[in-house]
Amino acid sequence: TMAAPTQASEAAAQVAPEEDLATGPLPLAKLQEREPSITRKDLELLAQAGFHTVDSLAFSATKRLHSLAAAGDLPKWSDEKLKKIKTAAAQCVDMGFQSAAEYLTQRENMVRLSTGSRKLDGVLRGGIETGMITELYGEFRTGKSQLCHQLCVAAQMPIDQAGGEGKAMYIDTEGTFRPERLQEIARKRGLNAEDVLNNVCVARAYNCDHQFKLLQEAAALMMSQRYSLLVVDSVTALFRSDFTGRGELAERQQSLGKFLRMVQRLCDEFGVAAVITNQVMAQVDGMSNPYAGPQVKAIGGHVLAHASQTRLALRKGKGDTRICKIVDSPCLPESEADFMIFEGGICDVPAEKKPK
Repeated sequence: TMAAPTQASEAAAQVAPEEDLATGPLPLAKLQEREPSITRKDLELLAQAGFHTVDSLAFSATKRLHSLAAAGDLPKWSDEKLKKIKTAAAQCVDMGFQSAAEYLTQRENMVRLSTGSRKLDGVLRGGIETGMITELYGEFRTGKSQLCHQLCVAAQMPIDQAGGEGKAMYIDTEGTFRPERLQEIARKRGLNAEDVLNNVCVARAYNCDHQFKLLQEAAALMMSQRYSLLVVDSVTALFRSDFTGRGELAERQQSLGKFLRMVQRLCDEFGVAAVITNQVMAQVDGMSNPYAGPQVKAIGGHVLAHASQTRLALRKGKGDTRICKIVDSPCLPESEADFMIFEGGICDVPAEKKPK
């Protein structure tokens, strides 16, 4: 764990410029130490194909390398050369078994990002986990994008203040990112607003292909600087519009599955917290309860449901409150917490505003 700055404002300004290679992802150059036949040109070609770390190469199936070669993104190397490259990568990355006790120690040292609400952090046992995918879904005006903006600031805070001591990356597919919102949140927390903005890297995605391309660029940026948060807001909007009708449903789900696998790979390689927002649709089948008001369910089907480690459902509460419910998690029980959105971001609901 890195030493945390004493002042919160220093945390936003002094983000670590480079990943600690002793504990972070390994650069491709490490392959040459294992296999001298791998040339500098080979490494450049691998980087152009989206492999920026040894970890990404080790985690990929040989079939994917063949597919990239068939598409012209990689040279048509011989099977022998591909085997040498994969073997060298596997020797650099530990992908074997470990004891449950060792894994528990890793989990206990897991960095979590505060949501800004103590009550919500409480049900999440500290906040949003790094190294995992957390899905936020709900109707419009339930606070999904607001929570994402809040986390962009939390990502820069010291670890001992429920932060990530890193930069934040924001892929915006719906045009909802607002730097002014980051300024407001930063000022309310005593941070330098300009430093906070400089530590958030944002890109607008315009179609599914572009969304994939931005994720590849994200890997290159994460290799050069320390990031603790990746936001995709929303992950399904462009897939929903680029693939229409039942005839393209299977293709859409396959493409969405590949995208989510790439997001998970970034979590595994760089230890970032991936927060993805999701849209909902009305549930009008026979399973809906006509006495329970409007019923909605997250889109994306089982592909998205299985890809997210933690699923949080957001809905409107009474007045200006919002409610976040843990729908699915490997270790968190189903529970919910209310919160409010104010000028300074996310906060707990004051006692005087709670329903009697």
